[in-house]
Amino acid sequence: MGFSEARFEETEGGEMKEKPYSNKMSLKYISMAKAEKLKSLILARIQVARLNLWVTRALSMLMLLGITMQLKSLGEKVSSSRTPTSTFSYPLPPERVYENNGYLMVSSNGGLNQMRSGICDMVTVARFLNVTLIVPELDNTSFWNDYSQFADIFDVEYFIASLRDEVRILKELPPQQKEKVAESLFSMPPISWSNMTYYYNVILPRIQTNEVVHFQKTDARLANNGLPVEVQKLRCRVNYEALRFAPPIQALAEKIVRILRDKGPFLVLHLRYEMDMIAFSGCNEGCNEQEIDELTKMRYAYPWWKEKVIDSVQKRLAGLCPLTPEETALTLRALGIDHNIQVYIAAGDIYGGERRLATLRAAYPNLVKKETLLPSSELDPFRNHSNQMAALDYYVAVQSETFVPTNGGNMAKVVEGHRRYLGFKKTILLDRKAVVDLVDLYKAGSISWDKFSSEMKEAHADRMGNPAERLVIPGKPKEEDYFYTNPEECLASFDDPQLSNDDHQQDADAEAEP
Repeated sequence: MGFSEARFEETEGGEMKEKPYSNKMSLKYISMAKAEKLKSLILARIQVARLNLWVTRALSMLMLLGITMQLKSLGEKVSSSRTPTSTFSYPLPPERVYENNGYLMVSSNGGLNQMRSGICDMVTVARFLNVTLIVPELDNTSFWNDYSQFADIFDVEYFIASLRDEVRILKELPPQQKEKVAESLFSMPPISWSNMTYYYNVILPRIQTNEVVHFQKTDARLANNGLPVEVQKLRCRVNYEALRFAPPIQALAEKIVRILRDKGPFLVLHLRYEMDMIAFSGCNEGCNEQEIDELTKMRYAYPWWKEKVIDSVQKRLAGLCPLTPEETALTLRALGIDHNIQVYIAAGDIYGGERRLATLRAAYPNLVKKETLLPSSELDPFRNHSNQMAALDYYVAVQSETFVPTNGGNMAKVVEGHRRYLGFKKTILLDRKAVVDLVDLYKAGSISWDKFSSEMKEAHADRMGNPAERLVIPGKPKEEDYFYTNPEECLASFDDPQLSNDDHQQDADAEAEP
């Protein structure tokens, strides 16, 4: 019989009655029940304790991870020395949050506008590789010996803040990465005219492997064409919106523009006739024997100027020489440019000085430069910094009613594109081959002034900076239109743009300025 049946007994009347436990059995049962309950309670408490311990450890790990991320972020912010948001008088875009793949350091090369374009490309590369860009280092070793750095020319605080919704930019590497590159830095020049596939497949893995990669050169490292629209538009945004000049340059440039506008409309003439350009190009039209000898010696003095023996006559006839001041004067007159307009020369010292400027000054007596518009004391802080002086001219050129470059160099190309971006402001793109042919015919007495003028106007009817398709030559990026000359993807659309290709002049001499 089971245990439960043992608790009953039969009475004398034949009834079944529950049999009471003995005291000993009752105590034993109670003790066993209490023991079981205590055991269960202990096990439950152990399980709770274990769960609490696991949760505590998990929370601790999450807190440590959070602290680590915050410290890393704080380190980057401290290293970047960013200006607090409250110091800006304009609203800032929200910061873009992304997983950082590493750090990109760059050394820009060339003159001001060559470096400017390269900086735009490097920002774009950093954005689409999801890396952190360190504020670019400027070229201090070029022909001009200008030791200006980024913050001397551009508004670095605005540059960083205005692009924060696209890419993280720091003034310097965080301490940990700085220690690492002090021991070893992976440095390389990216391949010229590359598309984004090259950067995704070649450059990104190198950054992920080395954490920090340094680009030795930045000029022309992105293709003109065949890139996604969002890539092209970011290049424009950096160039035309984020790259403001440093406040001292901006203020003085605005003053020059005010002085000019107070006197009426003005034309900016980018008269690229400084000694370095004439020596580099080998073009000596109008120079005397002593000057030709001086220019030749200068060309041979610089080993990185590869072309030494140059046929000046043939190069000029091919339209590959900078126009002389005399040729420029005749051309502006033939095009019907008002004799009384202010002509601002955006250039350094003209080779040959007043002797070579006499014809131009006679044709346009209101010939001015920044040096003649401003007191010497206001230019002194910039005078020994060619890139800062060039920045002043750049701003004035962009703001002018008319811009006329006499050579297809980097400033001419970048200013042309900037003026297109601002609404296709009038830019007279001189066809130097046509100009030389007509000037020679006129000077030889073969055609009258009226014929000369009408032919000149006809040759330039479609060369006024009007909307045009960017010339694409697959496999020949140096010969096709430069992206920053005609950034089509970023320009205002027209219902009937009447797009047509201008007659394109091969600017082999403009590919690399001295």
